[in-house]
Amino acid sequence: MNTPKIIAEIGGNHKGDMQIAKEMIQTAALFCKVDVVKFQKRCNRELLTEEEYNAPHPNPANSYGDTYGAHREFLEFDAAQHRQLKAWCEEFGVEYSTSVWDVTSAKEIAALNPKLIKIPSACNLNKPLLEYLTDNYEGEIHLSFGMTTQEEEEQIVSFFESKNKAKDLVLYSCTSGYPVPFEDISLLEILRIRQQFEKRVKSIGFSGHHLGIAVDSAAVALGAEWIERHFTLDRTWKGTDHAASLEPDGMRKLARDCRAVAKSLTFKQIEILDIEAVQRNKLKKNQIRW
Repeated sequence: MNTPKIIAEIGGNHKGDMQIAKEMIQTAALFCKVDVVKFQKRCNRELLTEEEYNAPHPNPANSYGDTYGAHREFLEFDAAQHRQLKAWCEEFGVEYSTSVWDVTSAKEIAALNPKLIKIPSACNLNKPLLEYLTDNYEGEIHLSFGMTTQEEEEQIVSFFESKNKAKDLVLYSCTSGYPVPFEDISLLEILRIRQQFEKRVKSIGFSGHHLGIAVDSAAVALGAEWIERHFTLDRTWKGTDHAASLEPDGMRKLARDCRAVAKSLTFKQIEILDIEAVQRNKLKKNQIRW
């Protein structure tokens, strides 16, 4: 199999601070050795009704503003800031990407021409968003299947096929929860998604919101070629996603382990490997031959 690509999703874990975001990019790239660092882009006035925008945050302890809208705006970077984030990613040798939640955000991020753009589970039925990206963006489109019925999955892939963009589509098995208990991860969904779509799309991945790093290596063993996990510098920081995120050492170990598992997923190229031949001559020399 191909060596899995590891995505560290910073999302809004930068706390609205560009210098924290830069430190996270540098840490993810140089210490954790991930392949991609991913952010999020939202036009909150487009996504939220006036009532939703002005309502209090459902968990005030995690809020960065007096209302949910103010909280979301505090964590939002503008297009110029995203251009700087992309430049920092290039400086530290890692791919830049962003999840886009609406058409306005898709236009802004597509203009930066990243190698890949993500459509989160919450937005995978937003047809205007899908239409804009399939019509105007030439890179890979990565899309998560959290909170999605199998009928909707088929509709999504068929839509990409109708646009001749399925060849650039990467699908992610995903359970949307923060954090997700192990019994709800449903890791064997990777096999189902592969069976149904692997020959119709570019690749299959796994987006996890669970605790620890054991499950991700298992996802690789089941055929996931992209592994996405939320990333933070401190899981005790204020914010919704930190508790379901990996700190730097966890992300480093995840990247190491997933690549090791992928490297091991082979058949023996010869019956007795060279590394075994020495031991065979030493340990089996006096055994009865059939």
